[in-house]
Amino acid sequence: MRPGAAASRDGGTSRSVGATRAVGEERALTSVAAGDTYDGDTYDGDVYEGDSYEHEEPVEVPRLWHVTLSVSGGEAPLKEVRRGLEQLAHDHPFLLTSRYANDHAEIRYWEEARDLHDAAAVALRLWGEHRQTAKLPPWEIVGLEVIDRETYHHRVAEGYGPLPATPVGVHPF
Repeated sequence: MRPGAAASRDGGTSRSVGATRAVGEERALTSVAAGDTYDGDTYDGDVYEGDSYEHEEPVEVPRLWHVTLSVSGGEAPLKEVRRGLEQLAHDHPFLLTSRYANDHAEIRYWEEARDLHDAAAVALRLWGEHRQTAKLPPWEIVGLEVIDRETYHHRVAEGYGPLPATPVGVHPF
């Protein structure tokens, strides 16, 4: 709880920072509902000295994420932009399609990652990490969309969202 708050979560008054409980005073505990990862196991008693409790973290299976990365910056020759994006497609085999103009580009691909945070982190590094090797323009990332596979297919089925990434390859806008 932040210092100076008037009441605690259970409705009692809060203590100032550094305050201590009187000897023998017990702290009230509250429970919370189990989250999505709750596996149904229940705790059935006290833990005594010598008992061991192993908590297994839920195993997260990698998922597919559809990534759309938008970059923009100063004008560059179209031939150089195309060649750089073709090299990026060669270096990054999951690249589906790239669209480009002389001052911006959009890259779409599938990323396999544990969660959205990991997929987004990889996407945010993609342009910078390949800028030298693929000789990409010194543009900055100006947009990022990361959606899971189910959402992508739902959007396509409903007729909105990113169109299917066809034709695959590097194309002008």
